[in-house]
Amino acid sequence: MNDASASRPVLVYDGDCGFCRYWVDYWRRLTGAAVDYRPYQEVGARYPAVTAAEFARSIYLFEPDGRRFHGAEAAFELLARVPGRGLWRWAYRHVPGYAALSEVAYAFAARHRVAAARLARLLWGPVREPASHRLVAGLFLRLLGAIYLCAFASFTVQALGLIGAQGILPLADFAAAVREQLGADAWWQAPSLLLLAPTDWAIHWIGPLGTALAGALVLGSAPRVVLPLLYVLYLAIVHAGQVFYSFQWDLLLLEVGFLAIFLPGASGTVIWLLRGLCFRFLFLAGIAKLLSGDPSWWDLSALDYHFETQPLPSPLAWYAHWLPPSVHAAGTAATLLVELVLPFLAFLPRRPRCLLAIAVCAFESLILLTGSYNFFNLLTLLLCLPLLDDAALRRLPWLARGAARLAVPPVRRGRLAQLGLALLAIGLVGCGLVQGYEQLGRESAWAPLSRAYRVTTGFGLVNGYGLFATMTRTRPEIAIEGTRDGRTWTPYEFRYKPGDPQRAPTWNIPHQPRLDWQMWFAALGSAPEHPWFSNLLLRLLEGSPEVLALFDANPFPERPPARVRARLYDYRYTTPAERADSGAWWVRRELGTYFPAIGLGPARVQRAAP
Repeated sequence: MNDASASRPVLVYDGDCGFCRYWVDYWRRLTGAAVDYRPYQEVGARYPAVTAAEFARSIYLFEPDGRRFHGAEAAFELLARVPGRGLWRWAYRHVPGYAALSEVAYAFAARHRVAAARLARLLWGPVREPASHRLVAGLFLRLLGAIYLCAFASFTVQALGLIGAQGILPLADFAAAVREQLGADAWWQAPSLLLLAPTDWAIHWIGPLGTALAGALVLGSAPRVVLPLLYVLYLAIVHAGQVFYSFQWDLLLLEVGFLAIFLPGASGTVIWLLRGLCFRFLFLAGIAKLLSGDPSWWDLSALDYHFETQPLPSPLAWYAHWLPPSVHAAGTAATLLVELVLPFLAFLPRRPRCLLAIAVCAFESLILLTGSYNFFNLLTLLLCLPLLDDAALRRLPWLARGAARLAVPPVRRGRLAQLGLALLAIGLVGCGLVQGYEQLGRESAWAPLSRAYRVTTGFGLVNGYGLFATMTRTRPEIAIEGTRDGRTWTPYEFRYKPGDPQRAPTWNIPHQPRLDWQMWFAALGSAPEHPWFSNLLLRLLEGSPEVLALFDANPFPERPPARVRARLYDYRYTTPAERADSGAWWVRRELGTYFPAIGLGPARVQRAAP
């Protein structure tokens, strides 16, 4: 019995063509024993209807029922036998012009086989292996659990001081204002379980609950149950946290956390959505810098200021600041390269994606060394993982040994689940395009599309990004002071932000001291622009233990001060000579009053509205 009458289809190729052998080897790995692969030099005589010259120009697929296909159509028919690869054949048959373009591209590659083979090896490596993401997905979920754990633990230790009943922005007041202002739309615009129960008891327990669930995810326990709960809990914190939880990394964690809900089973669709998020996050960050009009990005001088003026510099930032200007210029150019050019590699084959992952990991590692951005850089590093596949991870010995334990189990999805996932992907990609258009074009998209996108904004499914689009060139800092006698003023020292010029910068990764961060933003404006600041002073006058716990120490342990005030200073790094002489890290110069002295009594400060 010859191959044409066998039960399996036969793919006939040119055995002397290295390019053909490269792809046949890959297809054999995909289809296994479902298809028989033979060089025409061995079996060409069995198919007299096809000449040797025709076999040399194109692959042929012979079906057991007598049908035959060649060229691009044969490749797509072959791929249709692999689960999840039938889209190519569908497009060939139904999308106008796709078949013709496919055959033109196939013929071009066939005429330039040597160059095509070199390009294939450059893009995929010496051997192309079928993409698998079970190990990638398993490791991604466990590392995401670690980031969630850091985020919830960080919230736990400062939540009551920020939004508790005796905190800076009491949640109960905010919940009442939300209901009053938004009415029936409150749930869509601010979907938070904490707004349904704005009590200290709920605030106190949501952090430990999230931490425990995150720990379960790190251990790989019940990810299908744990992931939705983690997303819902952190969504509650983001809205309840008000100004203290309005940072881009909080939104990025929501976006990543939502996509991760659908990752168990290593869905290729979710892997591609995560790659798209990696691209969008990086590219929007880069293009926002150029569109901001800040000349420091165009003349490559941004790093001349960044290390000194960033919110919470690390101890190494002082040394980075005094590197030669040429190094700063090279670093600024590298930043724009990583954020504007390299992100497009996310949509290319294996090797270019690995190059992007390596570049971003190196870039984020340098940021980690010079600045304290809580879990932000860790989350960005995590987004590099879907750029890889299991074959790349198994090259790491410590991962290869635990691959079986880390990999997520395979999941068979029914047609309805596949359709739902496809519709979700289309919706998220569409929202991403609308968001990108509105951020870059600075105008609203077509009204129906804009409205559809805004329905999702409260849930953090698609967000805008662009940290440090405008570089600050000076460093104003607010110093809060209290007094009992009106003559001696004692400062309230923060744990992490610059205060005493002699004190070295400290590390706080992966914790984010939310008050320290907000003090950086407050110093860039005026007190009326940051109404929470007057609430902070009021709590200090009242001696709120929850708020005082946010500081390095309580300078008035016996009883609260009679009056408090805020002074504004300009900070700069000491020069190497100044530091060698005094040991100080900073030099500061007083600029004036940020908030006048106030006390409790007839002239008591009024708490700002949420």
